[in-house]
Amino acid sequence: MWLDIFKYNPIVLLIDHNDKAVSLAAQRDLLDKKVSSQSLQQLTEPKNILRKQNKNGSWEYPGAKEHIRTKENYNQFETYRNLGVLIEKFGFTNQHSAIQNAAEYLFLFQTKEGDFRGIYGNQYTPNYTAGIAELLIKAGYERDKRIKKVFEWLISIRQSDGGWAIPFRTRKYSLNIISTNPQTIKPDVLKPFSHMVTGVVLRAFAAHPSNRKLTEAKEAGWLLLSGLFKKDNYSDRAGQEYWLRFTFPFWYTDLISALDTLSLLGFSNQEPEIEKALHWFVTHQEKNGMWDLRITKGQNKDVTQAWLCLAICRIFKRLLEK
Repeated sequence: MWLDIFKYNPIVLLIDHNDKAVSLAAQRDLLDKKVSSQSLQQLTEPKNILRKQNKNGSWEYPGAKEHIRTKENYNQFETYRNLGVLIEKFGFTNQHSAIQNAAEYLFLFQTKEGDFRGIYGNQYTPNYTAGIAELLIKAGYERDKRIKKVFEWLISIRQSDGGWAIPFRTRKYSLNIISTNPQTIKPDVLKPFSHMVTGVVLRAFAAHPSNRKLTEAKEAGWLLLSGLFKKDNYSDRAGQEYWLRFTFPFWYTDLISALDTLSLLGFSNQEPEIEKALHWFVTHQEKNGMWDLRITKGQNKDVTQAWLCLAICRIFKRLLEK
């Protein structure tokens, strides 16, 4: 039983949590109880989010700074963020018109090459491209031809070592290039992968029922595994400390998101690096069964902590019940 590895039972506080979505998701995922999607979607938080959706399917980003990116591209960013909350917390799929409208809005930003562009101006962004694709796959678009095109592009833009990096970073450009250079910078594929970017990209592969089995995904998974607890090769969130800075829904690559991805890609808990990561959570558990994690996104820290606790439990359940 996967719970036996813990000194304290983490399920009790999740089931009794005052956030109804956390409680219902814990019952569904940890106790295998049947929970209807309607019971989650009728809660107050998703209703408030849907109320702010624009007719074109987007959400408006507050306080856009047009010297960085256009209002339209800020709205793409905000739509991606809200879609993440609706799908990851409340189980929305493309059976709901709001998700259909948001998906079609985001697909407007897909280029002929296959990537989603705009959040980094005219620059390639494998991390946001994959992040958007991950959510659309979870919403039911895994067989959509446009998603197939995303994966073709992601595979085509890998570094020579099999991982991913932000292309303009491989050319040593700063983030200022987003607003100053209209030309799309091609990657220097001979430069090393970024574990931060590779971890985000692999979430899209892990979410896809068939693409998670691809050789390219497995090869990149080994690279991600090799980078756990280590410094990144690039300046974005480069320090080792970022492995232990968390958010939910997942955003960057941290220890929880990486383990979630690796477990879905079929990696074993017997791998030394995974054993080390699991041991970190076992030894850092609080007496109440939860974890006191450093949260980098999310207004309600208590609720975010609970979602991350649930994510940890899902990982242990998936890895230890094989």
